[in-house]
Amino acid sequence: MFRKDLMPNLMRTIAALLLSLGFLVPAAWADVSRDEAVSLAQRTAPGRVLAVEHGVHVDSKLVWRVRMLTKGGELRLVVIDAETGRLR
Repeated sequence: MFRKDLMPNLMRTIAALLLSLGFLVPAAWADVSRDEAVSLAQRTAPGRVLAVEHGVHVDSKLVWRVRMLTKGGELRLVVIDAETGRLR
């Protein structure tokens, strides 16, 4: 069926696919929920929430990124640590 020399590449591809799918899972990975992140962001920059997304920060920490339009008309990105709820 499979050639033995292709198996290591196939296994690496499957592992990479499974790891990348982990970022598509909803907020089950976070201690801070999406709603909590929005609430924290609105306390920091009162205004309208434009978008909320989860991701990995440059220091490999899980974060929520909340894009806000402040009452003064300023666009602001509020980054919140998904484990602690602290602002980044």
